[in-house]
This record gives sequence, C-alpha cells and structure tokens, in this order.
Amino acid sequence: MSESGLPEQGPGALLAVDHLRVLFPVKAGLIIDRTVSRVHAVDDVSLSIGTGETLGVVGESGCGKTTLIRALVRLIKATSGQIHFRDLDITAASRRQLLPVRREMQMVFQDPQASLNPRKRIRQILATPLALRGLPRAEIEAESRRLLDRVGLRPEHLGRFPHEFSGGQRQRIGIARALAMQPKLILLDEPVSALDVSIQAQVINLLDDLKEDLGLSYLFVAHDLSVVRHVSDRIAVMYLGKVMELSPAAELYTKPMHPYTQALLDAIPIPDPAENRKRVRTVVTGEVPSPIDPPDGCRFASRCRHASDICRTVEPPLTRYANGHLAACHHPQNVSAAELAAAVRSPLSPTSAGEQLPTLAA
Repeated sequence: MSESGLPEQGPGALLAVDHLRVLFPVKAGLIIDRTVSRVHAVDDVSLSIGTGETLGVVGESGCGKTTLIRALVRLIKATSGQIHFRDLDITAASRRQLLPVRREMQMVFQDPQASLNPRKRIRQILATPLALRGLPRAEIEAESRRLLDRVGLRPEHLGRFPHEFSGGQRQRIGIARALAMQPKLILLDEPVSALDVSIQAQVINLLDDLKEDLGLSYLFVAHDLSVVRHVSDRIAVMYLGKVMELSPAAELYTKPMHPYTQALLDAIPIPDPAENRKRVRTVVTGEVPSPIDPPDGCRFASRCRHASDICRTVEPPLTRYANGHLAACHHPQNVSAAELAAAVRSPLSPTSAGEQLPTLAA
C-alpha cells in the first residue's frame, strides 16, 4: 500500500496496466496498403485500480483516454504492454478465456443511443446478459424489473424501445445492462458528457450509491475535472497518450503539480461571478502536437510557459512525491524544496523517460 492507503501497482490490484501501448497504423498506397506511420493513441501507460476504488481518467479530446478504456476491456488490441485482471494476464487472452473476465468487467458507453439496439425492447436488452449469466428463464423477468428499479426506472419501461426514453434514462438502462452480469469493475466512458448538468448530477449520484451498495470499482473517464471530483479516489491526467499526473483526488484539486493539470482546473467555471473575475487563470496557447509524430521530451512542452531546454529534449519520468502523488514534469508546481529532495522516480515511468529527477522552476 502507498502512504495514502491506496493500492499500489502490481499483484493485489483488481486491474493493473503495465506499460500499455496502443498504436494505430496509418496506411498509404493505391494497390497495396503499406504502413507509413503510426498514431500514438496510448503510449506507455501504467496504472492500477484497487477493489472498491474509483480511478478517474481525465484529459482533453484526443488524449487517448477512450482508447485506453477500450483496450482494457479488449475491444481494441494492445500493441504492447500487459493488462492484468485479478492477477490474470488478459493482454492476449482468447475469446473463450475472456468470458469469465467479461462477466466481472463491464462497460458503460458514452452515447447511450448508439450503445442500445434500437430494434429491441428493454426487456430483450436486459434479458441477454441475464441469460449469459446463467439465470433461469423463469427468473429473468423479475430480475429485469429489479434492475430497472435499482437504476430509478419503472417496471413498465421494459416494454419500450430505446428511442422512447430521454438521454438520462437511456444511460440508466446502459448501467442496468452492465449490472446484469454482477460485475466487480465497471469501465465508464464519459457516461454523463452527453447529458444536461442536472441529469449529470443524478447519474453521478446513482453511480456513487451503486458503488457503496454493491462494492463496485470504477474506471471513470471524463474530459472535465469537475465531473470526477466527487466520485474518484484517485485521478490520472492524460495528455497526448501519456499520463501527466496521478494523484489522490482531493490533493489534485488543492495541489496540482503539472502545468497541464493546472490549466484543466482553471477551465472549471466558478458559479460566483465575483470570484470568477478575481481568479488568475493559466492560459494554454499553441496547438496540440501530432500524435503521429509526437515531440521528443515532454509532450506538453510546446504549450507550457515553464518549459526549459530539458523539457524539449528529455521525457520527464513519473516522479513520486509524498502521499503517493505522481507527476511527470521537470519543473513541478506547488512543490517545496524539501518535497523535491524526498522525491523518487516511480517504476510506473515510461521506459522512454529520462533518469533525471525534477528541479524547481527558476
């Protein structure tokens, strides 16, 4: 266990990811396709989720968070690295070997309209996973009603089609479908991004209640730090396929170390207009580098006002500070000289990262 009491990477974790890479080939050629380059969607990511823990993964569009979550559930094949679920290596597991794993690891998709079969009634949508679970046919109807009640819907909704529901209701059906398999881990791919703010709060509260009642673990993907603030135990911040920061949730909001994390926090609106006017925001300028040809060094260096020569040439390692706070930055923010002196290189660092530990910005 770490100093913060949260699970470490390795054998005891419910899900552990070691140096995972997902590269998509870029093809060219009129007659014979040949690979001319690769998109670095997920580039050497290591993290873990403990039993009963919620890990939030945040970052702007294109950072690789959705590719990561799809690779973990094996909807996308990993290029390299390892994925362990309950100490079982599932990176290259066959379809048959994945069957018991997928019963315990379910996914809720971003777009509930696209993830529900429009030609099937809700009764049929829920009956399929219940039958796969081995539930007797005579009990499926009662269990379907119980699942709908668990997510805040009524029994008569079983006879409706997906298009007869609102977006929030469809997402509740997607959650009910995931619960039908009695999973231990649910991967949530931006489950509230397409919903109104008031509905977002309802769905997040539902997920929080389910976690407490059923002892679930979550991997919660979002592009907005304010969404994962109240549900996450730890938060990983991704940028251009890399993990920039990994921290206990409460500390990330009060003590962000990476400039990119600070910029994401500054993008969260403050309801009080007076306070909003007083705040000094970190403004990120410039364009995101191409994931086909990512830059050397820190991938955020071209947009960072604290960047120095080493940032542009040497990739920073994930450095471990007090309380299990990790940051991949040569010049971390909100860090004292004493904290910097006690910092160590984390084994979760990418293999391409340098060995030099960070220094305070001038």
